[in-house]
Amino acid sequence: MLDKLASFSRSTTAWATLFMSALIFEIVALYFQYAMGLEPCVMCIYQRTAVLGVLIAALIGLLGKGNYIVRLIATAGWGIAAIWGWLLAREHLDMQTTTDPFAFTCAFEPNFPVPLHEWIPSFFAVTGSCSSIDWSFAGLSMPGWMEVIFAAYAISFIIFVPIIVFKK
Repeated sequence: MLDKLASFSRSTTAWATLFMSALIFEIVALYFQYAMGLEPCVMCIYQRTAVLGVLIAALIGLLGKGNYIVRLIATAGWGIAAIWGWLLAREHLDMQTTTDPFAFTCAFEPNFPVPLHEWIPSFFAVTGSCSSIDWSFAGLSMPGWMEVIFAAYAISFIIFVPIIVFKK
């Protein structure tokens, strides 16, 4: 069983699946923004960036799947982005469900090391409020679903990391 998982972790299929899932989530986010008119808040942009981190990590893993060091770097990026994204989604969900109006504040622009919101405003610009719930499905708002998505990424990371690290 472990040999099959180890073999799968080095396969094109594994990294391509991770890449395609993240790409689909980015496309869906842009669809929600531009086709449905939902305005992303700063927490939405941070979560979008975490999905972008998973996407980039998957691309690195896909391109360098045969190299152990590259696979380690890609796996670390995947884990960091997945866990960071889950923490962001959890905080965003807390912002939406708190009854204390002074418990959380929502910034008007993202705090990145470089001004991505100025360079690529169509992807990184903040136009919405963190506390508004403009969309929900099956009883969960957008950050609730993002929490589920990032939990799935994190759980799959936890399953695969020992195999990737210890099975060269």
